[in-house]
Amino acid sequence: MFGKNIRMERIINRKTGNAVIVPMDHGISIGPVNGIIDMKSTVNAVSSGGATAVLMQKGLIPYGHRTEGQDVGLILHLSASTNIGSTSDSKVLVASVEEAIKLGADAVSIHVNLGADSEPQMLSDLGKVSRDCTEWGMPLLVMSYARGPTVKNQYDPNTVAHCARVATELGADMIKVVYTGDIDSFRNVVKGALAPILIAGGPKMSSDMDILNMVHDSIEAGGRGVSIGRNIFQHKDPKAMTKAISAIVLNGMSVSEAAKLLK
Repeated sequence: MFGKNIRMERIINRKTGNAVIVPMDHGISIGPVNGIIDMKSTVNAVSSGGATAVLMQKGLIPYGHRTEGQDVGLILHLSASTNIGSTSDSKVLVASVEEAIKLGADAVSIHVNLGADSEPQMLSDLGKVSRDCTEWGMPLLVMSYARGPTVKNQYDPNTVAHCARVATELGADMIKVVYTGDIDSFRNVVKGALAPILIAGGPKMSSDMDILNMVHDSIEAGGRGVSIGRNIFQHKDPKAMTKAISAIVLNGMSVSEAAKLLK
């Protein structure tokens, strides 16, 4: 466990235990969208803005290693699907914990969609990855969502709480879920999860204040940070947006104070 603790310190803020993770694995699912074409520039921007870690697929690591800014942790994403076909909710393993170690990653992540037709296989894959993480002392971030033909509302608090608990039960060290929309319901998600909870950013939002308020409220409810991609790397100023979010998550700044960092 000592090795895992050392690696965890590379992807979180040591003073608070909170994290600002910027996932950049979107290219495999939706293609080379703005913000993840010049990977090195984006990684430099978010690391300079205070992100504690970036997350990407294995093939992007040579193109996205930071060359400026503060040190930033590296999380290798192990699963994938594309939006081209009809099976986008079915994630498959495309990398391993052993590969992550060879590539210099500080942690790994895996995406599971509960409610998808392939849920049993994704749970099986999560179990295997969790065993490997225990064997190698590698931190595990689980992206746990409710998506599929049986899911009526992926933001339903009970559903989100269930997604979070599944990840904990199978060995997650950190869990990424959607925000439920209000502090009280999300507090119950955090309480039931036991393991540290991060919120997803979701689709690109139209308002910076919407993002900052969501981040603030999740922390108020007991969340331990964010794993936000498009609302950071597609922002007109990714460095400034990272600074504003980091100010809330890592320094306890108010939304109004953090918003000033965007001006």
